Amino acid sequence: MLVKELAALSGISKHTIDNYLCVRGYMPSADAAVKIASVLGVSVEYLVTGEKNNPDKSSLGPEIRSLVQNFKLLSEDDRKMITAIMQLFKNRRNQSGRN
Repeated sequence: MLVKELAALSGISKHTIDNYLCVRGYMPSADAAVKIASVLGVSVEYLVTGEKNNPDKSSLGPEIRSLVQNFKLLSEDDRKMITAIMQLFKNRRNQSGRN
């Protein structure tokens, strides 16, 4: 993922993320670390240590992470519409399972 993509998805400026990544070693606030970890699909612990805290916990695949990241970029109205569409598909699947 490019820094500019991480910035857009996390709501943290590219300049700020560049500062976290550079040699100067700026440390993100807890809030920023949570946002970055969420976008990257990892835990804050993983950001800090590079180690997964629970090897048994399954992580989301790249396709699902991409869908979640794109969903986060939508407006609130668009999110509601997508959620309604998903509910329609779920209802249709549930109804076809009863027949």
